[in-house]
Amino acid sequence: MRDAYHEELDSIGEGLVEMARLVGSAIGRATTAMLDADLKLAETVIAADQKVDDLQHELEARAIALLARQQPVATDLRIVVTSLRMSADLERSGDLAQHVAKLARLRFPERAVPHDLHATILEMGQLAQRLMAKAAEVIITKDVDLAMQLEQDDDEMDLLHRTLFQHLMDEKWKHGIETAVDVTLLGRYYERYADHAVAVAKRVVYLVTGEHADDVQAASATPSPAGEGA
Repeated sequence: MRDAYHEELDSIGEGLVEMARLVGSAIGRATTAMLDADLKLAETVIAADQKVDDLQHELEARAIALLARQQPVATDLRIVVTSLRMSADLERSGDLAQHVAKLARLRFPERAVPHDLHATILEMGQLAQRLMAKAAEVIITKDVDLAMQLEQDDDEMDLLHRTLFQHLMDEKWKHGIETAVDVTLLGRYYERYADHAVAVAKRVVYLVTGEHADDVQAASATPSPAGEGA
């Protein structure tokens, strides 16, 4: 019975990894659809989000069933509850990738992103995909150090986000209000996507340590008293 119970716990983790891989692929493909004005690719991203939603619903059902049948305590309870929260972050990430694809569809056959911002949006899309891939690795390995790195990696996304706004505020901007709105929305989608990847990693820190990531980080940054450990 306990073997089946732990297999079910493991399967919840596997479901989270699958969700992370799906939404990572989605943001990459949505970015390509956006930059290439590829309607067919955009439609596949939009349709594929249903699989992410279905996985989340399935994971939630399994987690709730475990809570009802097994009444887990301590670490096992933390795994179940934290997994539910991670699934919500991942589902929202899938929605954000879908938003990018929907914007590509809305502007087809035109491109929503002006040529002089292609490189920035491409970089944001690639970074978002890397962050989610790292989040998936953190789920698999339970590597706290790797999880803590994601917040530092997210600083790069924040910098790219600010770069977009610098372009929008430049007096040389010549692409009009509609494009400015599109670019503003895109920047927000990528920035929020990255935040969800970081949130997933932080939840793994809590799962492993029982402490919130910010507290773990603060503790590690506090100098040891002189002579301690000598």
